[in-house]
Amino acid sequence: MNSGIPRVCACGSEVVPYGQPCSCAIERKRAMDRARPSASKQGYDGAWRRLRKAFLLANPYCTADGCEAPATEADHIKSIKEAPELRLEWSNLRALCKSCHSRRTARDQGFARSTRG
Repeated sequence: MNSGIPRVCACGSEVVPYGQPCSCAIERKRAMDRARPSASKQGYDGAWRRLRKAFLLANPYCTADGCEAPATEADHIKSIKEAPELRLEWSNLRALCKSCHSRRTARDQGFARSTRG
């Protein structure tokens, strides 16, 4: 359970309540958000939204091995960054549930934990 004990922020300039960001962190996030390209500039425009909707209607279940959850994400097999010409290709999509999509995205972007063994 969260004890609510105040902590020193990562910047070392403030004492903040447990679980709350310091003003430095809030400003860093705002700066990153301002620098981030819009969804449409990243390739997620109206054409993508229409394709995604049609794809999920045709593929209602997660296609990850061993998962049978309802699909909520139309995932690019080859990323838009890797193959922008395949952005709107049905054959470059796979239906995933939120959990499987998050796990795959973390792995692909290098945020996944390595396993021991």
